[in-house]
Amino acid sequence: MGLFILTGIFFLFLAGISLLLSSLIPDGTRSDFFAKKEGVGIVELKGLIVSSEQVLKHLTELRNNPDVKSIVLRIESPGGAVGASQEIYEEVKRTNGIKPVVASMGSMGTSGGYYAALGADNIFANPGTMTGSIGVIVKFPNLEGLYEKIGYKSEVIKSGPLKGIGASNRALSEEERKLMQDLIKNVYKQFVRDVAAARSMPEETISGLADGRIYTGEQALEAGLIDSLGNFTDAIAFAADLVGLDTKDPHLIYPRSDKRFSLFNLLTSAEQSIVDTLVPFYPILSFEWRGVQ
Repeated sequence: MGLFILTGIFFLFLAGISLLLSSLIPDGTRSDFFAKKEGVGIVELKGLIVSSEQVLKHLTELRNNPDVKSIVLRIESPGGAVGASQEIYEEVKRTNGIKPVVASMGSMGTSGGYYAALGADNIFANPGTMTGSIGVIVKFPNLEGLYEKIGYKSEVIKSGPLKGIGASNRALSEEERKLMQDLIKNVYKQFVRDVAAARSMPEETISGLADGRIYTGEQALEAGLIDSLGNFTDAIAFAADLVGLDTKDPHLIYPRSDKRFSLFNLLTSAEQSIVDTLVPFYPILSFEWRGVQ
């Protein structure tokens, strides 16, 4: 009798573990354990863009998966670091050259988030999606007044007059300000150039739209910055139709990378969410819109 009870408890324990693991695996991935099925891949770009590594890994994984016939890039992002945004854009464009990629913006796909979408075959947004914000920004904290109050002083030894640019204990010099403005102009031109190429529009036209303002989805469509109005489901159906898949209920395939449950992944994902919220404290060139200066 005791052995029977222990056996029952053991099987209940195994069932509980199975249910836990099943709940942590996306539906599209879960079904792949049992049968191969062609479908639409889903890659998510969410939050402040600090690093591109995870999105690049997911794009590469789905691009190399023969069951994935097209991909939807789901974007919920205000943008972020210039380098990371450009890396994602290039990888989306590379992937789109192999299998169709459709970008779908939810509530927000601004600045670097919009930049990432430019590599896709087609860009969807909701009528009220906030998008655009084509521009570059860099922010330096000036804590000079605070340092004076608390008596903080720093001694700096540097190799040249511009090495300490952006130091928080003083204002920018005119020479430093000019250098940063020239740098921002260069990166801004890169952004405008890539928008113009992706949207098949003259750079002069894009420059007129690229003063940092945000657009609704409807306004972006009128301006030629996106292709279609529609939600996530519409983008999935469109991506399925591009490759001849069922548009009513297409099979969705999510990346396996980083989806397996482990204590390490749980801890590192929590750490990354904190990093995305708080970083960067340091000055960084950004394609970013967060409604604050």
